[in-house]
Parts: sequence; structure tokens; C-alpha cells
Amino acid sequence: MKIAIPMNEMLMEAEVCVSFGRAPYFLVYDTQSEASTFFENPGAVSQGGAGIKAAQSIVDAMAEALLTVRCGENSVEVFQAAGIKVYKTTEVTAKENIQAFQKGQLAPLNHFHGGFHGKI
Repeated sequence: MKIAIPMNEMLMEAEVCVSFGRAPYFLVYDTQSEASTFFENPGAVSQGGAGIKAAQSIVDAMAEALLTVRCGENSVEVFQAAGIKVYKTTEVTAKENIQAFQKGQLAPLNHFHGGFHGKI
């Protein structure tokens, strides 16, 4: 399974970014091979539609789950259409969140904000 996580830095030991759509980077971790890949978020510098662009990049990376602190409604629509499950992280490292996810300790994220639309 491939798991995506918004990140501030390209390090497994870095904290998960609190902003999904404007996160500088994404981590995609493959639970079978234990390989981790980082890539720049195309939505991070977008004038508008950051969450949708970010979500599409997660779909394109073929992730099956997203671990995030929070997420907007527009992004979630993209994930639902692609069959990607969204889980609530804690504000600790990517590595710790991956371990918690694999142990079944992360709950599904059920509250989605309406978007910040340039307010961050």
C-alpha cells in the first residue's frame, strides 16, 4: 500500500505539515517495499485551487491512503472519487504516523474545512 503525507521537509523524521494544500512536499511511503519518495507539491505555490492540485498529485502518485492533520472539502472530493482514504495524523513525525497507521491507531478524518482561499 502507498501512503501519502504532507511534509514541511524531505525527511521521514520531520513533522507532518499542518496544511495539506500548501504543504511544500509530499512523502509517498510504500508499506510493502518500505521505500519512501518525496516530491514537491504543485499546489504549494498555486494562486488558487491549491488543494485540488495537491490532491491530484496524490492520485497521480497512486497513493491509497492520505495521512494529514486537516484537509479541505474540495480535496476530499478528489480523494473520494479516486477511492483514497483520509486519516487524521498527530503533529509528530511522518515515521511515527506511518507506524501508528500500520498498527490501526489513526482514525479516519471526518471533518473537512471549507478551504482557506488565500487566508493562510
